[in-house]
Order: sequence, then structure tokens, then C-alpha cells
Amino acid sequence: MATASPQHLLDDVINTGQQQQEQQQQQEFLSSLETIVLTIFLAIIIIMTVFGNLLVMVALCKDRHLRKKKTNYFIVSLAFADLLVALVVMPFAAIELTTGQWRYGEIFCLVRTSLDVLLTTASILHLCCIALDRYYAICCQPLVYRHKMTPVRVAVMLSGCWLIPTFISFLPIMQSWNAIGIEDIIEERRALTGGSNDTSCVFLVNQPYALICSAVAFYVPLALMVLAYQRIYVTAMTHVRQIETLQRAGSAPVTGTAPVITVRSSTSSDPSEHYRLRTTMTSSSSEQAPIVNSRMRVETKAAKTLAIIMGCFCLCWAPFFITNVVDPFIHYSVPWQLWTAWLWLGYINSGLNPFLYAFLNRAFRRAFLVILCCGDERYARQGSCSYRQTHRACSAASVNGTSMALRLSFLPNRSYSDNGRTILANEQESQDSLGPL
Repeated sequence: MATASPQHLLDDVINTGQQQQEQQQQQEFLSSLETIVLTIFLAIIIIMTVFGNLLVMVALCKDRHLRKKKTNYFIVSLAFADLLVALVVMPFAAIELTTGQWRYGEIFCLVRTSLDVLLTTASILHLCCIALDRYYAICCQPLVYRHKMTPVRVAVMLSGCWLIPTFISFLPIMQSWNAIGIEDIIEERRALTGGSNDTSCVFLVNQPYALICSAVAFYVPLALMVLAYQRIYVTAMTHVRQIETLQRAGSAPVTGTAPVITVRSSTSSDPSEHYRLRTTMTSSSSEQAPIVNSRMRVETKAAKTLAIIMGCFCLCWAPFFITNVVDPFIHYSVPWQLWTAWLWLGYINSGLNPFLYAFLNRAFRRAFLVILCCGDERYARQGSCSYRQTHRACSAASVNGTSMALRLSFLPNRSYSDNGRTILANEQESQDSLGPL
């Protein structure tokens, strides 16, 4: 039997070594390329989150009209929480993800984790408060809203958004209550990562902490938001039906006029978004089609807006909190890659909030243009209608198309009594929480 010569064996060894070296170099190149792409992607998320939330805060500080609206205080506090997420939490998480190491010691690992839980929970609670504020403004009578959303109550709600998260973040984490009963698992996880307490930041939670933390930070706020926005949607549709009833009842203005009634969809993420319904004093058969079509457009846009608000919130945070509850009950078998993906998906919500709650608001957009265009006068706020102007379009726009405005705008004498002015003033105050036109 023929045997390979020593020269051939040497050549085979050399070729094999060269192939392995080439494969190793290729893997290192791909690994370096993936790291660069990942770093750029995470940097873009952080920069956009900082820019968007900082712009919201500057707009409120520079525009006195925005400071008059109660809801805007929730929005700016939300922006502050999301800004801290981008400045304090995301950079360290990005460094750990791209380098694969934790370089800041065990104590700062606990501090960073506590800040992560605190700020993300505060952001979610602010979204819940905004939903409740809109519920009171839209679904309650104007005087009820005035008594419900007083400056003191707004301050209490804002304080709660910041204080409640401390009871599930710094207090239990710094005392290691989250690690009770799973110390061996944590040490085993540190050993698998090949690091000590100072070079690895491992955070696992036991079953009680996972359930309590997830309920306070996500599931309870989610339930309140769903209930609030469901009632807002029902109320908005009721207003649309009242408009249709008034039009069919023949309570429209004098024949020959074609007023524009501005109807605001109260469920919009842009509280100042309006939908226009034109009424024409023609035959009843010619009125039916525009009324039905306009109503369908309003209902469709309201449903789409609600889907955007709740869809973005659930899409960003539901995967993380579902995993957070399930993982302790399946012996912590969820891969760390999946954990990281869900966590950064939640971080992205802090970058989306300025677009959902401020950038879609016409008043905020106007303030942003003034800031970005260095105070260009073309974007200065236009004067609003006064109550002495008795034109229907003005009166309807003043109260944003609510049912009270519609009843008053169809008065036959085209003027408001003193009582009517009082009602309109109260109605306007309740709508101020939802942003100006």
C-alpha cells in the first residue's frame, strides 16, 4: 500500500494551516464589521432620542403658550425621563453590548441597573398619566375636568411618576432583594460569562420581584391606558353621531351658507388634529352621502390613531415584560441575545415618544420650527378667535368641535348669551389640556 511522502504531508499541513488562518481572519473581519454596524445603529438611536426629547423640553421653556396647557407638563416630564434614559442608561448598555465586557465595577452595575428600572418605569407611568388626563378632558364635563385636574393634582401625579419607580428599583436592587433564592444561579451565570463581579454585570430576578415589578411598571399602566383610550374612542364616536343628528334634524344655518364645522378626533395622538365636515343646505338625499363619508373618515382616523399609540407602546415593551415574567418560571433559559433585543426595543420607545406625543401636536411643531429656524416670524403663533366674533367657523374652532360647541353654534340668533360664554370658556379650558389648533 502506497504511503504519502513526508513532503506531501508537510504541504497538507501548511495548506490546512493557511486555510484555518484565512477563515479566522474572515471571521474577525465579519466580527469587526458587525461591531461597527451595531455601534452606528445604537449611536443613531441614542442621538435621535436625545435630540427629540431635548427639543420638546426647549420648546416648552421658550413658548409660553405651551406652558398654559396642563397636558404639556406631563409631556415635558416624559421627555425628561426619556432624555435621562438616553444619556444615563443607553450609553453604558451600548458599550457593554459592543465590547462584551462590563468595565465599571459591581457597585456601578447595581446603580446602572437601578437607574434603568427607575427611568423606564417613570417613562411608562407618564404615558399612563397622559392617557388619564385626556380621559378626564374628553369624557368628563368641563367643570369636572377643572376640579379633577387642578395644579396640585397634576403635581401629585407627576411626583408619583418619579417616586413609585424607586420602590421597585433602587430600594430592592441595592438591597439585593431581587436575588433572594437565586444566588447560586447568578454565580453560575457569572462563571459562564468568564468574568468576576467587577468585570460582568449580571442581573437576574426571582419570581416575586419579576411579578411585582412587571405589574407596577407595565401591566397596571397598560390596563389603565386601554380603558382610558377605549372610553375616549367611544366619546369621540358619540360626538360624531351628535353632529350627524343635528344635521339631519335641520338645525343647520340659513339656506345658502356652507359653514365648516371643525370636529376634533379626541383620540388623536395629536390633540390638535381636526377633521372637517361640510354641511350643505340641499335636499336630504344629497346630504346623506357626505355625512356618512365624513363620519367614516373620522372613525377610521380615530381608530388608526389609537392603534398607533397603543401599538407602539405594546410593540416596544410587551416582549420584554412577557419575557421578564416567564423567564424565572422556566429556569432562566431565555438566551441573552433575546433579552438584549427586547431591552433595546423598549429603549426605542423613549425615542418614539416625542414623535407620538409632541411632534404630531401642531402647537409643538410650530414651536419646533421657531427654534430650528432661529425664531423666524413666519412660524409665530397666529391670534386665536375671540368670543365676540360670532361667526360659526370661529366659534366652532374655539371649542374644537365638541358637542357643547355644536349645540351653541347652531343657535338661530347667531349670538351667545352670557351663560353660553361661560359654558364655552369652561369647555375651552378642558380642551386646553389637549393642545391648541
